[in-house]
Amino acid sequence: MGHKGLDKIIALQKNPANIRNLCILAHVDHGKTTLADCLVASNGIISSRLAGKLRYLDSREDEQLRGITMKSSAISLHYAFGEKEYLLNLIDSPGHVDFSSEVSTAVRLCDGAIVIVDAVEGVCPQTQAVLRQAWLENIRPVLVLNKMDRLISELKLTSLEAFTHLQKILEQVNAVTGALFTSKVLEERAEKEEQKEKKEQKERDSSGSQAGESQAAETPGADQVYDWSAGLEETDDSHLYFSPDQGNVVFASAIDGWGFSIQQFARIYSQKMGIREEVLCKTLWGDFFLNAKAKKIMKGAQAKGKKPLFVQLVLDNIWTLYDAVVTRRDKEKVEKMMTSLGVKVMARDSRHSDPKVLLSAICSQWLPISQAVLSMVCEKLPSPLDISTERIERLMSVGARRFDSLPERTQELKNAFVQCSREAEAPVIVFVSKMFAVDAKSLPQNKQRPLTHEELAERREQARQRHADRMAANQQAQSSAGPAHHVVSLPAGGEGDPIQMESLAAVKEPEVEEVAKDTFVAFARVYSGVVRRGQRVFILGPKYDPAQGLNMLPEGCMASDSVPEVPHLTCCTLDSLYLLMGRELEELDEVPSGNVLGIGGLEDFVLKSATISTSPACPPFIPLNFEATPIVRVAIEPKHPSEMPKLVRGMRLLNQADPCAEVLIQETGEHVLVTAGEVHLQRCLDDLRQRFAKIEITASKPIIPFRETVVRPPKLDMVNEELGRQHKTAIIHQVKEEAPQSRFSDTLHVDPGGLVTITTPNRLATVGVCALPLPAEVTCLLEASSELVRTLEQVNMSLREGRSLTVSPRTLEDIAHLKARLAALLQGHKWKNAVEHIWAFGPRRYGPNILLNSVEGYQRPSVWQCLDPAEKGAEPCAAALRDLDNSIVSGFQLATLSGPMCEEPLMGVCFSVERWDLQQTRARPEPPSRAAAPDSEAGEAVPEDGGAGLEAAAAATPEEEAGPGQVTRHWAGAGSAGCYGPVSGQLIAVMKEACRHAFQARPQRLMAAMYTCEIMATAEVLGRVYGVLGKREGRVLHEEMKEGTDMFLISAVLPVAESFGFADEIRKRTSGLASPQLVFSHWEVIASDPYWVPTTEEEYLHFGEKADSANQALKYMNAVRRRKGLYVEEKTVEHAEKQRTLGKNK
Repeated sequence: MGHKGLDKIIALQKNPANIRNLCILAHVDHGKTTLADCLVASNGIISSRLAGKLRYLDSREDEQLRGITMKSSAISLHYAFGEKEYLLNLIDSPGHVDFSSEVSTAVRLCDGAIVIVDAVEGVCPQTQAVLRQAWLENIRPVLVLNKMDRLISELKLTSLEAFTHLQKILEQVNAVTGALFTSKVLEERAEKEEQKEKKEQKERDSSGSQAGESQAAETPGADQVYDWSAGLEETDDSHLYFSPDQGNVVFASAIDGWGFSIQQFARIYSQKMGIREEVLCKTLWGDFFLNAKAKKIMKGAQAKGKKPLFVQLVLDNIWTLYDAVVTRRDKEKVEKMMTSLGVKVMARDSRHSDPKVLLSAICSQWLPISQAVLSMVCEKLPSPLDISTERIERLMSVGARRFDSLPERTQELKNAFVQCSREAEAPVIVFVSKMFAVDAKSLPQNKQRPLTHEELAERREQARQRHADRMAANQQAQSSAGPAHHVVSLPAGGEGDPIQMESLAAVKEPEVEEVAKDTFVAFARVYSGVVRRGQRVFILGPKYDPAQGLNMLPEGCMASDSVPEVPHLTCCTLDSLYLLMGRELEELDEVPSGNVLGIGGLEDFVLKSATISTSPACPPFIPLNFEATPIVRVAIEPKHPSEMPKLVRGMRLLNQADPCAEVLIQETGEHVLVTAGEVHLQRCLDDLRQRFAKIEITASKPIIPFRETVVRPPKLDMVNEELGRQHKTAIIHQVKEEAPQSRFSDTLHVDPGGLVTITTPNRLATVGVCALPLPAEVTCLLEASSELVRTLEQVNMSLREGRSLTVSPRTLEDIAHLKARLAALLQGHKWKNAVEHIWAFGPRRYGPNILLNSVEGYQRPSVWQCLDPAEKGAEPCAAALRDLDNSIVSGFQLATLSGPMCEEPLMGVCFSVERWDLQQTRARPEPPSRAAAPDSEAGEAVPEDGGAGLEAAAAATPEEEAGPGQVTRHWAGAGSAGCYGPVSGQLIAVMKEACRHAFQARPQRLMAAMYTCEIMATAEVLGRVYGVLGKREGRVLHEEMKEGTDMFLISAVLPVAESFGFADEIRKRTSGLASPQLVFSHWEVIASDPYWVPTTEEEYLHFGEKADSANQALKYMNAVRRRKGLYVEEKTVEHAEKQRTLGKNK
């Protein structure tokens, strides 16, 4: 970039009123990068001829090969609109669902968005997703209806049909926006009603008079019936919707280089027809027509069978141009049209064999797309100064805390946001949305600077001088020395040169290696203050609490001072600031507020995203909203084991460079990469091989996640016949006969009702557990509320340890709401008071499984004790923790973490502890050091070693024949003093086994992860799409035909286990006419029983004696067991005898 252009942008950065931060959002292949090319070409960065072909912002090689954008990239553009000059910080984002995390990083930094919709395909699944993301971030969108040329060339629509089709698409887009708006208004109304009821309740409680009570009783009666739509009618939503007459819609064909808004044509026709521009702006779109006789614009074009104004004045002209240039290639007509439009085309364009070249040359002069889009952006999108207070409060309300509950100094920062202040004393607030890797060679400071004319002349003179000296030396040597001496002198020079070369190489080698490595640049935006190079700032982690930070730091503390250690707060220096220019970076000294920038030198302080500020009162911004959940896992190892350190470093860099990828080390020691989908996985593996690790790696087959659960006993058998009582009895007897005898040993008993009773090997404790399936709604609720349950567990832990933990009222409200919903969902006799008796959640203390306390006479503190302050005081006397309470919880956590079917986590299971007996033997006192260990530590320390040490401790206890003194000695640690003793270990192991056996006593099922699959296909290939879905265990939910097209939109669900290679297969089978979008949706129970064997005559007839037809659940279960190295029960060869002919040879 030239110095002149850079200076211009630096000058424009200082005027926030004329800055527009915007991103381009759309479904995949709707034309985002092509439109970005057209806008970049308007600044002369690339040629307008290459716009749409070069894909300038797709700088990765795999992006160019696949033809899709995989990462969001930014560029700063300059645009003169009227008398004002604007700076546009444009961010191009991916449309593929696997890279929707990149969309989230782009949306956070912007104030507005260009939403692109294909004029043929209309609203697609990802269009809805990006509109929802823009809504959640509270940014204003404008609409571009792209690929208008397809309506002419592919669909062959007339201009009138195209007008109707465009109206329908606009209605679809507005319907999505309207649904988002409605849900928001109804939520706000519900909150107001709730607050109103609470206020009235307080008033009723405070007034003890009879009259007050009667009046309060009447009020709710009046409020019981009210109209929910009242809030919708009161709220103004006119600014939300897209309408061409409002100026927030552009009709375009980016590939042909043209685009227009209604305002442009209104301007043209107001001069020709003498009608006011404002009137034309209102009537060009809609049911208006031109009455030629009366020379008036009238309403009711459709009723009177007239051409609408938009068709007559706008679309007909474009259709005529396409007909003349592309369809008929009528040179005379084209020349007439060019003359009337005042367009001049180069001779080579008019003679070109491809008519699209001529069309693009005419349209780009007549209706340049960059002018239409950029003028709409400048007029309709807000500047950084127009940021709404609602958005600011939402960004600063981290976790469950409301903005008004934050410290006063933190709330004062809101003014700095609103003013977008850039004074010297204004606090610097920057948000980093992602880190991206850049080759160190491409950094501005490492690039070769172009030489000036003076430097070139000086170097040329030096080269001439050296050459003259060399020639003079050679002539002198030839005249004075003979040929022999000359021969000897060459090797001498030859020996000297390599030594010099080696020394130079030795000096330069480290430098080359240093330049070759990747460096990370933070993708960020300044919200307040001025960021300067070399400035000291605070890096605020996502868990940083400004109230705690302000208490721990001295008054007026700055990042440049020596700062005491504060949790989740670090200090660093901003090494370098960059202007993001697509594939290039330009170095800057300072960046004022309201601008997007790159920051170097943060790789050691920021992992993926962070908030940066010079004020410790600044809260961390709320986390980004990610639409796609990482679900595809692969285990990675280096081809050569000696290169493992390089792989570990490479995976750490990949984890930092990708907002969505996760890197884990499993208990088995495997390095696991978790990604959002197949395309995302392939990109991550390529990055590891070529960029970050730079070694050969091998990736396992995708690790498919499953869950284990129990269900109610089925009423129908496998051939859909009702199970009779006799048949059930027969099955139970058969299972009991087949069960190993160890199951019914003297320490284990399983009764017909499913209650499992186990005694510890030292006979000191007995546990009775039964398993129940949780209702599906409860499982979904617990899974959705995992963060809240984790917070609840932390609060309970601090209460048990006697520590004070401040909990915001909002969190307490959410916990109370969770409790109320659980109570509403757990109805019926067997769930009576179940919510009050919840002992723990699992696995990892916040999963979708429940442990219930059904032990008679054991009143332990409730998990909901934080909701009842009175209960805290009563805790020590009325509801005290029993000895070894944590051992029971730890056993439950271990059991739910790996189930008995294939060691996968459990889901939707409730374990009820019906019996827990501890033998009261006289215990000898323990040493004080052992007695000091609290219960809570056992609960935390036990799960970490996986329970292996505990079971070993249980096995190491003395046999039954041991004397009473020995037993007493071991039991001496059974109280809170012996939380690490052998009894504790045995109890954990026994509880784990009890849960596993109770689980096996119920009908067991596997749960598979499911994708929702959205496929757009034409009628010709519909059958093939259904064939591929059926082959891969998919299930079609519904299909609908998109109005005005021959496209069908199919919604289906597909198991993640069957999804690998699905997209490629669909594309192959349909010749590229259908492509699916896969998004993780939910967990679903696989109906078939993996342990099922035929028992009735009908089942033998249907499935055969061996029942070797495909049992999907058994296939999945055995695959997981085989991968984990567990025992797999399967027959490889049934009959190994060699076949022979019995007849004798004649």
